[in-house]
Amino acid sequence: MRKKTGRPFFENVEVVDAGAKGKTIGKAPDGRVIFLTNAVPGDIVDVQTIKKRKSFFEGVATHFHSRSDKRTEPVCEHFGVCGGCKWQHMDYVHQLYYKQREVENNLKRIGHLELPEIQPILGSKKSYFYRNKMEFSFSDSRWLTLDEIKSDATISDKNALGFHIPGMWDKILDIEKCHLQPDPSNAIRLATKEFAVKNRLSFFNPRNQYGLLRTLMIRTSSTGEVMVLVQFFEDDSTQRNLLLDHLGKSFPEITSLLYVINQKQNDTIYDQEVICHSGRDYILEEMEGLQFKIDAKSFYQTNSDQAYALYKVVREFASLKGTELVYDLYTGTGTIAQFVAKQAKRVIGIEAVPEAIANAKENAKRNEIGNVDFFVGDMKTVFDETFIVENGNPDVLITDPPRDGMHKDVVRQIMNIAPKKVVYVSCNSATQARDLELMKEKYKITRVQPVDMFPQTHHVENVVLLEKLDL
Repeated sequence: MRKKTGRPFFENVEVVDAGAKGKTIGKAPDGRVIFLTNAVPGDIVDVQTIKKRKSFFEGVATHFHSRSDKRTEPVCEHFGVCGGCKWQHMDYVHQLYYKQREVENNLKRIGHLELPEIQPILGSKKSYFYRNKMEFSFSDSRWLTLDEIKSDATISDKNALGFHIPGMWDKILDIEKCHLQPDPSNAIRLATKEFAVKNRLSFFNPRNQYGLLRTLMIRTSSTGEVMVLVQFFEDDSTQRNLLLDHLGKSFPEITSLLYVINQKQNDTIYDQEVICHSGRDYILEEMEGLQFKIDAKSFYQTNSDQAYALYKVVREFASLKGTELVYDLYTGTGTIAQFVAKQAKRVIGIEAVPEAIANAKENAKRNEIGNVDFFVGDMKTVFDETFIVENGNPDVLITDPPRDGMHKDVVRQIMNIAPKKVVYVSCNSATQARDLELMKEKYKITRVQPVDMFPQTHHVENVVLLEKLDL
């Protein structure tokens, strides 16, 4: 070990594993873990540490003595600067291996759970161009490359339409081509920027809160429909219509062209009015003949193909016979509830977002599903004894909570009503493990199925089937 810039510098470190949040792991000479952002298991590297903690370091590989056979060449020109696809330099088969291992480690180490054999992870057939929703930000002070910073040239083009640099809320990387969303996503984004620059439409300045153009959201569906939403900071109808009319004429495939005037400190639109400029105010997604209305605020799994794979796992785990009362907690727009409804006697969905429940009800009507009911409210308060008395004790409970997992009161209520089966869908196996540990007195885990929704990233979904113990 030697020191550079006052921080420890380690030579010939073997990268031995992949850890949480997409980082890889090496070991310092004193045995402490080193978390790395730019290496792959199997690399042998020199490491410049950037943070030192009591039990670990954080660092970057500055020199590669040998490169892992798990590596592959990144396809994206923005890799390494854009933080969206941190595992693009790792071959997809190895990505799947480490995702599966993360699920297993979290369930065992955090939940201290007794597990059956975990089924092999379901990989995505599309490892690129699989997302149905992308959000891009405008900025009048884009992120400059090192070459640009070192150059003596005067930089006049500082506008950007792209992604936030990781950890920097006010710096936007201008994107030439993103490999995550299928066409016409890239074409729409590039045309939007080109027209805005040509017509001197101002880009947002997040520090000083001025500028016309704030964000661009593009949603696509498996049915070929396209939604575009432009978020404006300034309310200038002439310039707004100039851009929106141009997009509508240039891309007749746009089904839903929307805008928002947002003058808040943050970019979220959930408390904002969404206005339809042209077309419908929604697009349609389809799955096994079921149609789902997706509006600007709707939550829908961002990988449509893998959402179908995930829902089939849920339906298989639930193994319904047609006589069961099913509860679907955190139902969103009711996709899982409607997907399993044909096999159930009745399905009840609960969700905190009123707009999502309105869409769920409309979707059920559109699909002519009469055995589903949807309720809105905060899960920990709605899902109480009175609710159970009024709606019945479920035979099967499906839960798909956000990343933070379930509130302890929700877990407690599940334990109180003790349905025969619980199907737990999670996008965070760490919080899932925490919740499952609270349930192990009454339930046995009988099946575990990881599903990869997000190739080129460390994120992984996991589905667990719990069956009630005979006590």
